[in-house]
Amino acid sequence: MNFNALLDDDRAVSPVIGVILMVAITVILAAVIGSFVLGLGNSVQQTSPNANFQFDFDSGAGTATATHTGGDSIPSSQLSVVGSNTTTFPDTTVSAGSTSNTTDVSTSDQIRVIWTSENGDSSQTLAEESTP
Repeated sequence: MNFNALLDDDRAVSPVIGVILMVAITVILAAVIGSFVLGLGNSVQQTSPNANFQFDFDSGAGTATATHTGGDSIPSSQLSVVGSNTTTFPDTTVSAGSTSNTTDVSTSDQIRVIWTSENGDSSQTLAEESTP
């Protein structure tokens, strides 16, 4: 028996490695194509900002004031204050100290600060409070 011939016989290694590489390439391509088809690549970049808002209510005047108290600065075009009517922030960039007044507020109204992504595909409520 020739032991050197057994040790030098590595014909089966090449096809096994080839199959493993082809499976790996197929899985990676399927993941990339699937993320583009399902639009997951776009939604990853559309995260909502982290911002804090405080609400002050004047029941006599029927107004509510939403004040940005900290966190990320946000373009005002992406924010709206929703109650019985919808208002926006007057500043072009909403940062700490920016306020928005909402009128025609009655008892048990829900006042919300809503962020909408630039392309309008997603939105999120950043703050919410009920009127007293």
